[in-house]
Amino acid sequence: MAKLKVDGKEIEVPDHFTLLQACEEAGAEVPRFCFHERLSVAGNCRMCLIEVKGGPPKPAASCAMGVRDVRGGPNGELPEIFTNTPMVKKAREGVMEFLLINHPLDCPICDQGGECDLQDQAMAFGMDGTRYNENKRAVEDKYIGPLVKTVMNRCIHCTRCVRFTTEVAGISELGLIGRGEDAEITTYLEQAMTSELQGNVVDLCPVGALTSKPFAFTARPWELNKTETIDVMDALGSAIRVDTRGREVMRIMPRVNEEVNEEWISDKSRFVWDGLRTQRLDKPYVRKDGRLVPATWGEAFAAIKDAVSKTSGSKIGAIAGDLASVEEIYALGELMSALGSKNVDARQDGAFADPSLGRASYIFNPTIAGIEKADAFLLVGSNPRFEAAVLNARIRKRWRQGGVAVGLIGQDGEFRYGHEYLGAGADTLAAVADGSNAFAEKLKAAKNPMIIVGQGALKGANGVAVLATAAKIAADCGAVTEEWNGFAVLQTAASRVGALDLGFVPGEGGSDAATQLASMDVLFLLGADELDFSAKKAGFTVYIGSHGDAGASAADVILPGAAYTEKSGTWVNTEGRVQMSTRAGFAPGDAREDWAIIRALSDVLGKKLPFDSLGALRAKLYASHPHFAELDAIKPGSAAEIAALAKKTGALEKSAFASAVKDFYLTNPIARASAVMAECSALAANNFKVAAE
Repeated sequence: MAKLKVDGKEIEVPDHFTLLQACEEAGAEVPRFCFHERLSVAGNCRMCLIEVKGGPPKPAASCAMGVRDVRGGPNGELPEIFTNTPMVKKAREGVMEFLLINHPLDCPICDQGGECDLQDQAMAFGMDGTRYNENKRAVEDKYIGPLVKTVMNRCIHCTRCVRFTTEVAGISELGLIGRGEDAEITTYLEQAMTSELQGNVVDLCPVGALTSKPFAFTARPWELNKTETIDVMDALGSAIRVDTRGREVMRIMPRVNEEVNEEWISDKSRFVWDGLRTQRLDKPYVRKDGRLVPATWGEAFAAIKDAVSKTSGSKIGAIAGDLASVEEIYALGELMSALGSKNVDARQDGAFADPSLGRASYIFNPTIAGIEKADAFLLVGSNPRFEAAVLNARIRKRWRQGGVAVGLIGQDGEFRYGHEYLGAGADTLAAVADGSNAFAEKLKAAKNPMIIVGQGALKGANGVAVLATAAKIAADCGAVTEEWNGFAVLQTAASRVGALDLGFVPGEGGSDAATQLASMDVLFLLGADELDFSAKKAGFTVYIGSHGDAGASAADVILPGAAYTEKSGTWVNTEGRVQMSTRAGFAPGDAREDWAIIRALSDVLGKKLPFDSLGALRAKLYASHPHFAELDAIKPGSAAEIAALAKKTGALEKSAFASAVKDFYLTNPIARASAVMAECSALAANNFKVAAE
């Protein structure tokens, strides 16, 4: 720790702090454009100038100077810095005047208006005139893809976007070329950016040079209602803010959550909002003469009652989709139980997971933040770049610090960090397990090794053996100790961990998702759209969901539900963290919240569920599963569960592992309804084709 004085106030701060951070710790406001806590120091905007007592007779850039760099007085006096002297005020006014030489006066038509750092700081630290009368320079706008709009006349060359893409996203797609008046930020070849995190440069840009292209010219910040909630596009549960105007979602932005997403979100999380408007189910439908026709709720329920009355519980099944909340999965499970059915499943992709093996067998035990403590990674059948882009950035963050080995078993690709390709599948995993692969020694030599098992490796008959072999590797290399649990299962579906916590898997004698699709007389689909409906032989099918996707097309009755922004629900992320979303708007037309649909249906079927409100449902849920009541907390899995799992190792069939995510942009019904995601998907496919050639 280091002691110093800021504007006469004595403070003690960590000795790795910059003077800018020390000033903020003391409560002084220091303006800045280029400095960002999560990026390297550039020191090129000069807005954060301060005065250092005893230093040179000129202001110093506080972002580029550490507390170790300042010296005290000759008699042991503390180092002293000032943020509000006449020298500092004049220096900042000069810097602001310089920054505004070429900045266009287009605030009235700029999308950054109302939340622009340049506006705010010009008002607070600038002056009311300028000495420059020369013509402003003009810079041609760049095409960098369908997500980020460029107006490069506004750029002040803070280089935040350059540092983000290089350091966090892991691909040098932006850079500064030219010198002096000819300097400009560009993509060099002027092609679309390829990072799955590129939208974060919109938040980082302190002016209106980089803005959201889909959001352009649609709303002003002060017109929007802002709702803090969580994201369900992957299994991370990133903290987001949903901005709405009336019933319409206008944009989605990240919130800071150090434990999960820091302050980044993936492009799918950020730009999927136009998919919330299109392909919506806003009224019930019943299939008549081979066609789905609009119906009333009464007609839809009557058709379901008629179908259920003609069969028994053993021939009724239910499959929960990837975006379902804990409340509706619990309600559906209770209804199935009341109907005498044990045919329930939330694993529509067929990946192996068994709640009876313990929670440690299906959650990301080391936690997302724990990635930064690991010193060796073994990726098994996973591509975190597509399955959880923000988590992948966390792995890259750890990799950049050095002293870490990354090994991959599965489908090779560009991960945005260096890795050692070990092999394609089960035989390589077995070689690591028996120590014949050299990477096993690197895992054993590591203090905190981490084994990340992806859903792609757990599909098919090999699933249980792969999971058990990975657990054996974790146990053998010391990845599971009292201080550290490095056995991590990376889920791809937001609903999966919550459904497994509820035990929403086939009971004794029950059928899994694929069997249900081929054999049930009555099948309930709770937003389940990722199944292979070409193999569907099930009889009467009921779809409860928000979008007209594959599940709705295969249904005999459609009951319109609410999307994730239109309901308050509980989700459990891949590390087992319980999170609750907040409703940002209302579902369109006759659509209702999914749990309410199931409760109303249970009454019609003569199996009335014992709750009439969301509060009553949650009271029942918390009584039977208390950990759901502990929001933002993780109920950890035990080392004993992993040790028991490791003993289940069986013969591994020779097979290759492939990532569970084939197209990052089109993984769920909302994304597939989005025109922006469709354009991104087409661009990504074209880039892949060009790269392959």
